[in-house]
Amino acid sequence: MIGMGKSISHTGASMGYGWNGEKEAEVVYREHLSGDNPRDITQEFKVIQQQNHLCQKNTLSFVLSPTIEDGQGMINENLNEIVERFLKEMKLQEHQAIGFVHRDKEHTHVHVYVNRIDFNGNAYKDSFIGKRSQQAAEKVAKQMGLTTVKEVQQEKLNQIQQVRAEIKRIHDKVMEKDKPKNFDKYINDMAKNGVEVIPSINKQNQLQGFRFEYKGHNLKGSEVHRSMSMGNIAGNMGWDKNVAQKMAKENRIKLLGKPVGLSPNLAATIAKKVVTIAIKKSIGLGMEI
Repeated sequence: MIGMGKSISHTGASMGYGWNGEKEAEVVYREHLSGDNPRDITQEFKVIQQQNHLCQKNTLSFVLSPTIEDGQGMINENLNEIVERFLKEMKLQEHQAIGFVHRDKEHTHVHVYVNRIDFNGNAYKDSFIGKRSQQAAEKVAKQMGLTTVKEVQQEKLNQIQQVRAEIKRIHDKVMEKDKPKNFDKYINDMAKNGVEVIPSINKQNQLQGFRFEYKGHNLKGSEVHRSMSMGNIAGNMGWDKNVAQKMAKENRIKLLGKPVGLSPNLAATIAKKVVTIAIKKSIGLGMEI
């Protein structure tokens, strides 16, 4: 579950959004309030807020978002408990507060508005309110057996590690089995294995590198693996000697039917690769003789 929080001054406008009937909003929590519409609730807030003229951002706005899976099975009583526990963790349980659930999207979430001014006219300290909101939401999630942000982050990390490993495996297979002799062939061979290779072109129309899109993830080559930087990929191609020499001389290449420039470093890498291949072939011929 994610918790976000901030102090606001536009109470009426924010509460009007929270109570928007088009979003199928329902009140799931209220404390020390009797109004039945945003305007009445805002006025009730103002009665208390008039005791403290120094505080400008006198309303606290929170959004509590369970994961999609957790939220799908929640009824209003569950959401009421989430808000109640959250406000207790934030030490706001004695303040005026109201919470609305939005179910208009796949991701169920609750908007909570709390009067920052208490019944004695004191303003709630809102320093690090965003971080404290997240920490309180983490505690509530653990108390109720819900998925925490850290668990979601770990799951995403596990997924992306698996995706990186799969892209790297496909890349190695293409380089070893298909032995592409140019970037176009490499891009097509990767596509046959389910990986879309997207050239990164800068404003000077120079090829900077490749991005790899696979199973909803879009990663730079160096993010997949350090061996998949632009220089390393270029250096492992089986370039045709004449083509590579022309590329190195002109610092240009035809990529997917369009001419693009090459950085001097990339052109030098390709030229060096061609020289290496030529030397190896010469040694091989010498041995045969």
